[in-house]
Amino acid sequence: MLQKGYICRLNHNKSFFIMDNFFEGENLRYAMIGSGSWATALAKLLLNNQEKISWYVRDDEMINHINKTQHNPYYLPAVKFDPARIHMSSDINEIIDSADVLLFCIPSAYFLPEADNITLSLKDKFIISAIKGVIPGDNITIAEYFNQKYEIPFSRIGVVSGPCHAEEVAMERLSYLTLSSKHIEVARSMCDVFACDYIKTVPGTDIYGVEFAAVLKNIYAVAAGVCHALSYGDNFMAVLITSSFHEMRDFLHATHPDRTRRTSTSAYLGDLLVTCYSQFSRNRTFGSMIGKGYSVQSAQVEMNMVAEGYYGTKCIFEINKKYGVDMPIAEAMYKILYEEKYPAYVIKQLTENLQ
Repeated sequence: MLQKGYICRLNHNKSFFIMDNFFEGENLRYAMIGSGSWATALAKLLLNNQEKISWYVRDDEMINHINKTQHNPYYLPAVKFDPARIHMSSDINEIIDSADVLLFCIPSAYFLPEADNITLSLKDKFIISAIKGVIPGDNITIAEYFNQKYEIPFSRIGVVSGPCHAEEVAMERLSYLTLSSKHIEVARSMCDVFACDYIKTVPGTDIYGVEFAAVLKNIYAVAAGVCHALSYGDNFMAVLITSSFHEMRDFLHATHPDRTRRTSTSAYLGDLLVTCYSQFSRNRTFGSMIGKGYSVQSAQVEMNMVAEGYYGTKCIFEINKKYGVDMPIAEAMYKILYEEKYPAYVIKQLTENLQ
């Protein structure tokens, strides 16, 4: 009997692959791991197509508030939840045990402390990452982390990418999500999980590309915010974002070459544009505060939200030591955020390298 997920050889010259599509199973149970704005938006989407979900919420007070008021008190308060359809717990292992498909949506800077609390096996789970960051220190993506640490095959790992701001999902404005997995059949099944009247879904197989693109676009949004605060206008911003796109494309090609990758599509260029220009972009807001003279710490405290671009800047800088891709914008952000160089001076120097 042939087993799914294995290459089966017919003779010396031929082989075929029996694809293991986890979503062919019946009555799959879904869980959200995380409770920030993006997690809240995705929980709303899950409930469009699932009768019930489980939800790991670290804060018991938040759980009590949602149960009483039907709203997340800190993020997207306009989204209404039916507590009867949600099993919430501050015990991550309880939530993991209650589900088959785990949607992780924790800021990358806080991911490892939460993951270290997992004591259950994940071998029978499907992992979906909606985390827009890299594991600090290890400088690997979330998909790579689950593959390496838990030996989960890539056929059971998926990635959610934009362009999609949580605030517009909450308002049910038309948005597009890219769902990626190593196998297109799995990606298409993931699309069915999230699609609804106001969410269009696009399947893809470039999990490395979309994960790193999500990291890079946040760095460039910080740069856009810094430049906006320094009174650079729309004309310069167009050049800045065009150059940012070229940096992203070159980095992806150098680190994870893929001849089928189309970086001009929404998961890459589109996500970059919306993150750099949108009023909802926390990374642009963070950059604007840095450009106005805030320290990194004071900006983080005042925002009360995680700007992934800050952490991503260091990760990409360290990764690029190996590849040596020409990335003047990302390097400029590293000088400002980690070497505490004067933003106006660094951006002035940067303008000499753009075209």
